[in-house]
Amino acid sequence: MKKPKFSIIIPVYNEEGINSLIKELNDLELIKKAEIIVVDGNKNTTIKKIKFKGIIKIISEKGRAKQMNLGAKNAKGDILIFLHADTKLQKDALTKIEKALEDQSYVAGAFSLRLDSKNLFLKLVSFITSIRSKIVRIPYGDQAIFIRKNYFKKINGFRDIPILEDVELMRSIRKNCNCIKILDEEVISSARRWNEKGIIKTTYTNRKIMFLYMLGFTPEKLVEIYKKRKNN
Repeated sequence: MKKPKFSIIIPVYNEEGINSLIKELNDLELIKKAEIIVVDGNKNTTIKKIKFKGIIKIISEKGRAKQMNLGAKNAKGDILIFLHADTKLQKDALTKIEKALEDQSYVAGAFSLRLDSKNLFLKLVSFITSIRSKIVRIPYGDQAIFIRKNYFKKINGFRDIPILEDVELMRSIRKNCNCIKILDEEVISSARRWNEKGIIKTTYTNRKIMFLYMLGFTPEKLVEIYKKRKNN
């Protein structure tokens, strides 16, 4: 098999829609230049459901940072794409990434965000998130972060923390260089969290966690706040 250019790494934990996601990925432009790696944090609960051939299946300890790092370790592609299981790429996403990284000054990037909801408030959340990431160059994980593998290895990957591992990684890159590309093209991320726990409440908690993080609260303390939100 020819060495892939892209490695799409999907950390999962009890993910019911894995086959729908893989089916959509198989329809992407340039998918023949990519490998798909599914990293299961719950033994083989999700990967045993996969019906497609050619998928790289890895069992990992639970924890998104651990899972993504293990996926990257096993990746053969030059460009790593970290995709949440509830985020959908547009058909030309790989083409857009390839074009963006033709500029050698960029080592990483992400897409703009669109939540799959017609709710006007969530449309505003999507817009603000995209504008914010373009200004500060620190995207969230549900914006489908991509990064050159050699640079990812150079900075030792994701820090093994229970929350905000994506933000921590992007902040680290941002400190070293202004070399993160935020694409205008959107990924479509599930609004499930907002719908299940309440739109205002979820948005408030997310903003609170980010504010406390910027003030220096540890990820371990922040995850306690996040768990309280899930349980209430």
